[in-house]
Amino acid sequence: MERLQQITGFFEGRPRLAAALLGLAAATGFPPLGLWPVTLFAIGGLIWLVRKAPTMRAAGWTGWFFGVAHFTLANNWIATAFTYQAEMPPILGWLAVPLVSLYLAIYPALACLAGHYVARRTSFLAGGIGFAGCWVIAEWLRSWVFTGYAWDPLGLVLLGPWDRPGLAALLPWMGTYALSGLVIVLAAALMFLLQQRRALPALTLAVLLGAGMYWPAPPPAKGTLSFTLVQPDVRQEELDDPSKYEEHFLRTAKLSAKREPTENRLVLWPESGVPDYLRDGYPQRYYDHMTAGGDPAFARYRLGRAVGEDGLLLTGAVDLLIEDGRAVGAYNSVTALASDGAIVGGYNKAHLVPYGEYLALRWLLEPLGASRLVAGTLDFIPGPGPQTLQLGPWGNAGIQICYEIVFSGQVVDRGNRPDYIFNPSNDGWFGSWGPPQHLGQARMRAIEEGLPVLRATTTGISAVIDANGIVRSHIPRHRADRIDGFVPPAKAPTWFARTGNALGLGWAFFVLAIALAASPVATRLRRR
Repeated sequence: MERLQQITGFFEGRPRLAAALLGLAAATGFPPLGLWPVTLFAIGGLIWLVRKAPTMRAAGWTGWFFGVAHFTLANNWIATAFTYQAEMPPILGWLAVPLVSLYLAIYPALACLAGHYVARRTSFLAGGIGFAGCWVIAEWLRSWVFTGYAWDPLGLVLLGPWDRPGLAALLPWMGTYALSGLVIVLAAALMFLLQQRRALPALTLAVLLGAGMYWPAPPPAKGTLSFTLVQPDVRQEELDDPSKYEEHFLRTAKLSAKREPTENRLVLWPESGVPDYLRDGYPQRYYDHMTAGGDPAFARYRLGRAVGEDGLLLTGAVDLLIEDGRAVGAYNSVTALASDGAIVGGYNKAHLVPYGEYLALRWLLEPLGASRLVAGTLDFIPGPGPQTLQLGPWGNAGIQICYEIVFSGQVVDRGNRPDYIFNPSNDGWFGSWGPPQHLGQARMRAIEEGLPVLRATTTGISAVIDANGIVRSHIPRHRADRIDGFVPPAKAPTWFARTGNALGLGWAFFVLAIALAASPVATRLRRR
C-alpha cells in the first residue's frame, strides 16, 4: 500500500504525463490486443485525475493529453497507408497519426472538462457516473462534427471474442456510445471499491465482468438465402497496377464458380472488386484501360458468366460523374449485377475517408505537395446515405462500404429495413491493427441493429457475422478463399434500430441527472 501511495503521489504531481500514460494503456483494450481489464483501470485512473484537477481548464488539458496518446496508439494503422502511395514519403505517416490525434483529443478534453464540473460537486462514484454521460455526448459529437471520425469508440473494449458477444450484447438497449459510457461507470465502480479497500465487492464485480465477457453465444440460426463470399487476396501494392487487372479478375471469378446446385445464389465481391467501368455513356477514353476490351457491355456479360445461372453479384466498383465530356468526380459504388449482365441496382458510398477518397482543402494542400493516400486524382463524391437495395429473391440488402460501417446509427435506412448488411471493404492499407478493429466495429453494428453483416474484403479479414455479433465464418488475412453458406436471419428491430442514437443520448442525460441529483446529498454527507 505504501508503494501504491508513492506511485500515486508521483503521478499526482505530473497529471499530464499520467494522463498520456493512461491514454496509451486504455488503447490496449481495442483489438488486436483486447486487454479490456487494462482499459478499465486506465479509465479509473483518468476519473481520479479529473477529480483531482484544481480547475476545469486543468481537467480539460488532462483529457487532451489522454486523448493524444490514446488515439495515437489506437490509430497507428493509419501510418501504413503512406507506404502504398508514391507522392509523399512513408515517414510522414508516423507524423500524420499524432497530428490527427491532436484534433481527436479535443473530444476527451471536452468530456473531462464537463466531467470535472460534475465530479467536484459530488462523490467519486456519482462523479464517475456523471463523467460517463459527458463522455457519451463527446463521443457522439466526434461521430459527426466535420463529417465525423467514429473509429474505435470506447465501448469496443466490451466486445467479446469472435465466438461470443461479451458485454456488447447490451448494444440493442444502449447503442455504441452509451456502451462507452458503461465502460466509464464500470471503471468508476472498480476504482471506488479499491479506494474503499472493499476487496470482496471488487472481486465480485471483476468476476461478473469476466463472466459477461465470456458468456457462451446462442446457437446459430440458419437462413435460407445461399451466398458465396469471395476474398481474392489482392494485395494493396498490386491493386492499382493495370498489368495485374486481368489476373485479379480471373482469380476472383474462379473463386466465385458455382459448386452446388443452389437457387438464387448471392455472390459477394469486395470493394475495388472490379477495375472496369460497368455503366454506359462515358467517353470512350475512359474505357480504354479496361480488361474487357474497352466495352462495358462485355465487362458486364463476363461478370454475369462468372456468377452463373440464377446468381446475383454485389461488387465494389467505381462510377464516374461526367460533365462536358470529362470526369469531374467519382463514386465509390456497389453494383448489383444479374447473371445476364444487367445492372439491377447500385449504391454510392456516403461516408468518405478524408485524405483517402478526397483531399480536404485541396486548394491549399495540393500546391504544397499533398495528395490522397490511395491512387487516383479525382475526388470521390458522397452518396445520399443509407439505402436498401430490393433484390427480389436475393432479399433486401443494406450496403455499407468499408469505413461506413463504423458509424453507429447511420448504417440502415430505418424506413426500409434490410434483411442483411453487405460491407465490402479494402483493408489492405490498414496495417495489422486496422482489420481486427474494423471487424469488431462491424460486429457492433450487427448487434445493435439486429442484422447479419457479410464482409468481403480484398485481403482480409472477410467474415460472416450473425445478428448476435458472432463471427460464424471468416477468412484470415492474406489468403485467397471463399465462404459458402446461408445468410443468417435477421432479428426483429431492436430498441436501437427503432430509435438510433437518441437512445444513447437519452442514457447520457439520464446518468447526468442522477449524478447532479446526488450532488446535494453528497454535500450533506461530507458535512457530517
